[in-house]
Amino acid sequence: MPLSQGQKPTACLALADGTIFYGKGFGATGITVAELCFNTAMTGYQEIMTDPSYAGQIVTFTFPHIGNTGVNPEDDETADPVADGMVVKWDPTEPSNWRSAGELGDWLASRGRIAIGGIDTRRLTRVIRARGAPHAALQHDPEGNFDIEALVAKARAFTGLVGLDLAKGVTCAQTYRWDEMRWAWPDGFTKQTEARHKVVAIDYGAKRNILRCLASAGCDVTVLPATATADEVLAHGPDGLFLSNGPGDPAATGVYAVPMIQDVMKRSGMPIFGICLGHQILSIALGATTVKMNHGHHGANHPVKDLETGKVEITSMNHGFAVDSQSLPAGVTETHVSLFDGSNCGIRMTDRPVFSVQYHPEASPGPQDSFYLFERFAASMDKVAS
Repeated sequence: MPLSQGQKPTACLALADGTIFYGKGFGATGITVAELCFNTAMTGYQEIMTDPSYAGQIVTFTFPHIGNTGVNPEDDETADPVADGMVVKWDPTEPSNWRSAGELGDWLASRGRIAIGGIDTRRLTRVIRARGAPHAALQHDPEGNFDIEALVAKARAFTGLVGLDLAKGVTCAQTYRWDEMRWAWPDGFTKQTEARHKVVAIDYGAKRNILRCLASAGCDVTVLPATATADEVLAHGPDGLFLSNGPGDPAATGVYAVPMIQDVMKRSGMPIFGICLGHQILSIALGATTVKMNHGHHGANHPVKDLETGKVEITSMNHGFAVDSQSLPAGVTETHVSLFDGSNCGIRMTDRPVFSVQYHPEASPGPQDSFYLFERFAASMDKVAS
């Protein structure tokens, strides 16, 4: 709820331009500094907060009823929240859902994430759209003691995401195998026992449900850290290479990721499939460039057109950088575009089974509009093996 007359604020959001928002804090106490973005999804706040692609960002939720279904372990996309903070309009209410295993505020507090409620998120979203994703400092202090000048200074001192490699901070520490498939009634998550293909997945910040979709498509998945070399990839004898989602500037992560991809392509004709950051890094490896967007795409209502079939998919997106479609080299064709702004959302090579998309086909806003991409990846491995 908004602050009532005379009520002392317990949280403060300070933007680098000096704009100040006061509200009611929940979750952990302290100060966090990051880029501020907004997400338009109506559901999935727990998945959003645990999506490694949100490292270095504070998320403003435009949908007002955040926290009303509580939290539960099955909805985590990684072990803990990765987004640096949360901004909402209404304070989280007591959860009302049969799957709930806890309250959002307690969950955030136990995991060290700061949140602020009672904010005019419409006004804040307009600020972000008009001026671009700002640098911001968010503080939660139950006593309401704020040094505004210091908070603004912290926001201004934040260097931003351009040139920042964040994948190393969210990737796995060591190689592991994944065999859990997508959730299905009535058994929930089951194990893959009849895999047809061996896939190496590079973890730039992989979401669990992406790995589940690969397993459900018949893949025996081995996950490698972001810094894996071509020798390490090929040592597993994979039938295909998957490049995951992740945070930060693709050009910065590409310093070590691009040579690996190029080396694998020189030494193998295996199919390659990339999502989100993986899409951007693959594009760079093929000769394209990426650009920082004004405020990015973050939400679960993004229409994307498949230029080759004419089909429109309702997709989930989370990215602040985009592939410059004008920079795509010969032999690489644009396959998908955003119907919001025409930005690139997919590519493929014309002479090799190598393709990628900017959006998240493992998410379900469509609800199953984009699962065909995992099946396409599996089919491409079938074709190479035949």
